[in-house]
Amino acid sequence: MPSFKIDVSTAVVFVATAPVPKLVNKQTGERAVDRETGAGLTTLGLLISDEGEGNLYQVTVPETGLPEDLAPGTPVRVIGLKARDWENEFNGQKRHGISFRAVAVTAGV
Repeated sequence: MPSFKIDVSTAVVFVATAPVPKLVNKQTGERAVDRETGAGLTTLGLLISDEGEGNLYQVTVPETGLPEDLAPGTPVRVIGLKARDWENEFNGQKRHGISFRAVAVTAGV
């Protein structure tokens, strides 16, 4: 599926929720990994505010692209943010949405 770049160069971005490992299977605890690098994937909530509007996004980032000790309220820069639509079927019900992925999140503005 194609992905689309998101320009956040003029946005103010803060950590909304602390990073947590992204899991493939919650029952077994199997962690999701980046297909290209093999790095473990992490998800964190980001509050992105631009042009008078703020939104909360759950963004997946390779653990190698995150500094340690990112706490809620920390101002950050997002590098390589992309959006991708997805669709799947689980137990006979179709689900769809948009996922967000970044190459890295760095502390500071």
